[in-house]
Amino acid sequence: MEAAQPRTRNPERTRKQILDAATIEFTNKGIEGARTDEIARAAGVSKRMLYHYFDSKDGLFQAVLEKIYQDIRTAEENLDLVGRDPMEAMAELCTFSFDWFVEHPEFIAILNEENLHGAVHAKASDSVMTLNMPLVNIISKVLQRGEAAGYFRPDVDPVELYISIAGVSYLYFSNLHTLSEIFGRDLSSSDELQKRRNHVVDVILGYLCHPVTQPLVSHGKQGKKPDAN
Repeated sequence: MEAAQPRTRNPERTRKQILDAATIEFTNKGIEGARTDEIARAAGVSKRMLYHYFDSKDGLFQAVLEKIYQDIRTAEENLDLVGRDPMEAMAELCTFSFDWFVEHPEFIAILNEENLHGAVHAKASDSVMTLNMPLVNIISKVLQRGEAAGYFRPDVDPVELYISIAGVSYLYFSNLHTLSEIFGRDLSSSDELQKRRNHVVDVILGYLCHPVTQPLVSHGKQGKKPDAN
């Protein structure tokens, strides 16, 4: 009988197994509730092996945070937004961002957890900022092309714009259960998701394509009202 061949060690595969298991554990239980022995068991490795790849639970959470950012930014870059019509590109980015939240609920859970801890892992990371800057550059190029073509208003801050794109979708999913309850709608249904997806695109394009005018309300301190005569 031929002897069984030993499994070839594959560090990249092992690391991915640990990160996948950790993402599920942190999503379901947060940093405080997550257990490294459960992560190791789910990944099919020893706890010692887990600590060989990641020196602590916080180090493992930081790696998960970096991975979820890497995943979404890679997918965004693959959209090839710069090479498309500016209006179409912005609509695509809005739709993509919305659908990412639909398909990756762990993204919201991990970011919520990181915000609860004051972004300490993001601050300690050497890659979180560098992962996100290429997207800002892509949005800037699309905005410049849209402005030159007469589609978009001038001087749009790409960071502010992306925060708005993410924000109008993020709240919907982070508060999905409470919003469904208080408004008596199943906001997770396909019909409601499609309505919200369309709304997100309309809101962002409505802002980008709206001509620059005087603000309807003052953004500074309220001055003294004139005396009535």
